[in-house]
Amino acid sequence: MSAVPDFAFCALIVMGVSGSGKSTIANALGQRLGWIVEDADWFHPASNVEKMSAGIALTDADRWSWLRAVTAEIGRRRVSGQSIVMACSALKRAYRDILVHGHRDTRIVYLRGDKNLIDDRLRARDAHFMPPELLESQFETLEEPTEDERPIVVDIDATVDDIADRIVTMLAPGRTLS
Repeated sequence: MSAVPDFAFCALIVMGVSGSGKSTIANALGQRLGWIVEDADWFHPASNVEKMSAGIALTDADRWSWLRAVTAEIGRRRVSGQSIVMACSALKRAYRDILVHGHRDTRIVYLRGDKNLIDDRLRARDAHFMPPELLESQFETLEEPTEDERPIVVDIDATVDDIADRIVTMLAPGRTLS
């Protein structure tokens, strides 16, 4: 594990399709950085969870109240002076714009992965409301972050430790992020 650089951010939003490792990487980052970790899935209204559990993809209309709840949580942490790592799919630019809301102290971490690898991961996990059958809709919805969003982009075909170490290293002051 690499040494944790001295920097002050408010929020890291760890994004990607279902099965890309958002929760796992967010937890690893929270441990390394000593930050609070939340999972945006916890902020979904029951109606969204019911739809996904039934194999029905969410619409933008389904997501707006959820995104506002996640953004409010990030804002609460900011006001209290706490930094947070938020695992959140944030598949579209419009969603990320709501979450970041122009705050320079909020960064996007994009977990990029091969559809076959992610499908294998989804089929191997138990007790999650997101069925593997919705993976295709996730990739159809995905708008990869663009350079102007200042994303940290990491491929997920490495160990959790390697991925988390790379992200922490890329957060170091003065680093050019790729």
